[in-house]
Amino acid sequence: MSVLVVNAGSSSLKYAVLEPSDDPTAPAQRLGGGLVERIGSGGARLRHDGPHGRAVDGEAVDAPDHAAALLVAADAIRAHGPAADDVTAVGHRVVHGGEDHSGPVVVDDAVLARIEELAVLAPLHNPVNAAGIRAARDRFPDVPHVAVFDTAFHADMPAGAATYAVPGDWRREHGVRRYGFHGTSHAYVSRTAAAWLSRERGVPAEASRVVVLHLGNGASACAVLGGRSVDTSMGLTPLGGLVMGTRSGEVDPALAGHLRRVAGLDAEAVETALNTASGLRGLCGDSDLRDVERRADGGDTDARLALEVYAYRIRAYVGAYAVALGGLDALAFTAGVGENSARVRRDVCRGLGVLGVRLDEGRNDAAASQPGEVGVLSEDGSPAAALVVPTDEEGEIARQALDLLRG
Repeated sequence: MSVLVVNAGSSSLKYAVLEPSDDPTAPAQRLGGGLVERIGSGGARLRHDGPHGRAVDGEAVDAPDHAAALLVAADAIRAHGPAADDVTAVGHRVVHGGEDHSGPVVVDDAVLARIEELAVLAPLHNPVNAAGIRAARDRFPDVPHVAVFDTAFHADMPAGAATYAVPGDWRREHGVRRYGFHGTSHAYVSRTAAAWLSRERGVPAEASRVVVLHLGNGASACAVLGGRSVDTSMGLTPLGGLVMGTRSGEVDPALAGHLRRVAGLDAEAVETALNTASGLRGLCGDSDLRDVERRADGGDTDARLALEVYAYRIRAYVGAYAVALGGLDALAFTAGVGENSARVRRDVCRGLGVLGVRLDEGRNDAAASQPGEVGVLSEDGSPAAALVVPTDEEGEIARQALDLLRG
């Protein structure tokens, strides 16, 4: 049974046709898929992989909006495979589910309207997620569509972790709380790490203590106890917590008021800057960590500071989460930076010996991200394992969609 997974971003649309494995720790089989990028720019491009490899590589396409991009994707599937007639369902990544959705849900008009309403909590994400759903429902009207929410994995966090110390009417009337994001990634990676701990170290999955570091252009940490999210670094929105490519992560809540007084900036200007001009970009001018690393290797002091701040913030969260979990069995790195940057992994693990993390420098330098394989970074006998676990967010969306439809 195959699922078309649609992930609509601000100016891109990723799509893939997948067959989830019966093993929930194994990556889904990718039958094909691709990316429509630069939507709305007049220079949209298509990349598509069919069953036999790359079929379209950077072809110019007409995609003024997400509805048009979805038609481009559907046409590519029809022309180059895999067979669209075999699609059982369409799964959609939706960033914010608010307090309404603690799991996947079949999309109807009411669900779609609620996703759009929740744009107040994720203004950069939910509107384009909704646009992708609307376009896909028009193009694939005869199969069920399932929304899978980034926030759902964190929906039952303990109240002590999820609750902000703010006025009660903010919490009750405006939904102000910690929601957390990257839930599909944290769910898959923590489950896979727990299976490794059970197999290799005899740690029962229901008692496993795992900190997952999803490090990409967006980044978050998550403390997972026995498969349950008990705390996570992102909060009301995807802006909080770790330093990211263009997002600040944690800052003093008084920052907006201070900048209004001293610089005349309104709240919207501050929020925009914290989302798009901060993080690595704000520290050194580059948002791609690969560029930052190259500059740091060349002696650039701003880039070196950016990497220092980036790693320090992560270490601080790992320490806090080890306390929240009552100890640490595994530290799992995932996503683009976590899977590929030996330098970041080394910098993060430096100083974590107090938590039992003993990095093997040779293993760390040689580690390669292989779908379905857990890479061990720590020394033999390290009390807490350091792992690389390639994420499979698209496969997790497909798996959750099918599980919901199967009942």
